[in-house]
This record gives sequence, C-alpha cells and structure tokens, in this order.
Amino acid sequence: MNRLHRRSLFAGLLSVLLTFGAHSVSAQSPSTPTASGKTELLWLGQASFRIKTPGGKTIVIDPWLTGGPKTPAPYKTDISALGKVDLLLVTHAHVDHIGDAPDLAKMHKTKLYGPADMVTPLITLGILPADLGHRFNKTGSVRPLPGIKITAVQAEHSSLLVWNNPATGKNESHPAGEAVGYIIELENGFKIWHMGDTGLFGDMKFISERYKPDLVLMPIGGNFTMAPDDAAFAARNWIQPKMVIPMHYNSNPLTPGTLAEFQDAMKGSTIKVVPMSEGQSVEF
Repeated sequence: MNRLHRRSLFAGLLSVLLTFGAHSVSAQSPSTPTASGKTELLWLGQASFRIKTPGGKTIVIDPWLTGGPKTPAPYKTDISALGKVDLLLVTHAHVDHIGDAPDLAKMHKTKLYGPADMVTPLITLGILPADLGHRFNKTGSVRPLPGIKITAVQAEHSSLLVWNNPATGKNESHPAGEAVGYIIELENGFKIWHMGDTGLFGDMKFISERYKPDLVLMPIGGNFTMAPDDAAFAARNWIQPKMVIPMHYNSNPLTPGTLAEFQDAMKGSTIKVVPMSEGQSVEF
C-alpha cells in the first residue's frame, strides 16, 4: 500500500470515528428535563392542600376555602390567590371538602376529578360543566398530567351533596356515591396518600403495602373520622409511612381531636410527624 493510499484510508477512518463520537454525545444528552425539584405542600385548613409538584404543576385537594373557618388569608376571600390550578381532586361531596372546587374548575378550565357518583350529580344539577368533570372509582388510576398518577382508594366514610336549588331557594340533599382517598404519585416518584375523611379499616395495611406512600395526610379530629388514638394506631401498625401530616381537626367543635393528642399517641415511633398550622408550607 503506497503512502497516498494509507493517508486516504486513515482520513476515512478518522471521519467515521468522529461522526460516531458526535452521535454518541448527542444520545447522552437528555431530551426532556427531569423532575428533580422539591414538593411543596400548603395546608389551607381541614383537609384542603395545595401541592406544587417537582415538575412545576399545582394540585389542589378538597378546597374548602371561602367557607372554611380556618382558611388563611388571602385564600378565604380570593380563591384566585391559589394561582394557576392544573388539577383538582375532591374526595367526597360534603361541603367541607367539595367547597370551592366547582368554582375553581370553571375559573381555570381545569377538570375536577372525583368519585363517579359524586361528579355525576354535580353535572346533572348544573353545578359543574360536563367537560370539566372526570368520573372514576376506587382502584381506578388516571394520569391527568405528564408524570403524575392518581389512584382512588378506599375511605370509610359517607358522602352527601347538599345543594341550594336556585328555583326554590331551598337546600336539597342528593346521594353522592362513596368517599375515597387518593394515592398521588408525582413526577419524581414521591407518593402522597391523602386519606380524605375516614374511620379505621383493616385494608389500610393493604393499601400501604400495595402503593407504599412516603407521606400520609391523615384525619385525626374524631367524631366523623379517626380520633388521634385510632389514627396513631393505623399509622404505627398498618401504614408505617416515613412521614405523617395530621389534618381534619381544629375547624369544627364536633371534631375535638388535637395535634397534641396525636403526637402523644405517636411517641416512640420512628414515623416522623410533621405538624402544620393553617397557611404553613413545607417542602419534601
């Protein structure tokens, strides 16, 4: 092989290697950003939370704002202060949970996700436009936003829709299906179990084993839901999450359970209790 031929062959091989190397570098560059940010929870009182996800989305759950006695300013007088809402979740039809959800759905053109037999009367009574309601039931999973998965799970509670009929000016009671809780899996895999209103039931253990929540939002007020001792029993013996945020207390004289009672009942546990005040935010 003469020198000229060797130079030509070397140049061709070099060109191939450079081309292959460029494609390799390009393939290692991420095509979409990963959700590496933090999760922020704002407690709005009772069972209402705003979640800002690692991917920059906003989820609002059970928004009892204008009627809530402990709703922090400015949300009590201006529900638009929540900012853009990307997803609405409602656990059941009681007024301290459905609250301002239909108004938020219409304000943001955002779908309200909830138990099928709750969403149906909202639509048929004209409370919610049909295109802004999504019906699903326990063990049903939806992916309403990129990277976010919502699964409806059991809650041991009732559900009744009380509606003021504008034609008569009188309140009417309408059946509204069964209450649920939600497993909320965010873009980075962090899982939150919003239990909704619930009493004790043995399948809390199964739900925890199946979905493995990192954080549980747990009612402790008693009377309508678990009291502090029952909530602590469930957390310690059945659910065993990394963290618990107590909720659904301090808003109604009929729910006398206190944070201090729950903390006392959780003493000695390795589960982290994250106490919050209405209007306080925490990050995970």
